[in-house]
Amino acid sequence: MISRKRWALALVWSCAGACQAAVTVSGQVLHTGPVSLEHNARLLDVMTAARPDAQGYWLGAAWLHRPLLERQARLKAGVLFDLDTLRQAALAAGHESRAHQAARLYQQVLALPVTGRKVAVLDPVAVEVGFAPNPLVSDGDQLIYPARPEGVRILGAVAEPCTLTFQPLRQARDYLDGCRPVADADPDYLWLIQPDGHVTRLGIAPWNREEGPAPAPGSTLLVPVRSDDLDPPTPELNQQLAEFLATQPLAEVTP
Repeated sequence: MISRKRWALALVWSCAGACQAAVTVSGQVLHTGPVSLEHNARLLDVMTAARPDAQGYWLGAAWLHRPLLERQARLKAGVLFDLDTLRQAALAAGHESRAHQAARLYQQVLALPVTGRKVAVLDPVAVEVGFAPNPLVSDGDQLIYPARPEGVRILGAVAEPCTLTFQPLRQARDYLDGCRPVADADPDYLWLIQPDGHVTRLGIAPWNREEGPAPAPGSTLLVPVRSDDLDPPTPELNQQLAEFLATQPLAEVTP
């Protein structure tokens, strides 16, 4: 029979490297850097150790969750494949400007990292009182609490990417007045990516116009590229592009 002491030592050795989780926290928190936790630690355990700034921009916080890396790598590969398909189809149809848009978006996406960002409420108060879930974290995860941005970015089928000054309650489509879409843009829809990672497609044409949520500071607006008139079409491109852009966290320091 194994003595209690030997059993305890065996448990310690079996847990070495497996019963600990290190989560790195950065941005507007009291304690930055890695936080060592038990293997079954949850989101609130990390928040309690890091102590996010009470005046921080919690809406823009990001949780980079390692188990999601592989799935998001496939998402990125699919977006790149569709963009190259769009480029080739546009060239074959004589739409050189659209092929240029596809090539430029391809390079922009290629330069973006695969982050593993998981959409979650990262408001410590909401998690502590039970208004938001408190899921398990994984070894190697990251929490980022950024500064509050002052702008709204516009990407996609525009002459050049723009960053416009945030205006409270301004509808997403109204920001396009300061960053006009090109002729190859889909005129019917706009994708809104909120700083917490939520994605919404909004109708902006006279026939389908809708009053959606107003962009928050740090939002991204994706002007979709038209592809329905090409062969082969890429019907999922703009949605998947918006979903991939939503995995990118806000900068920790506002320029």
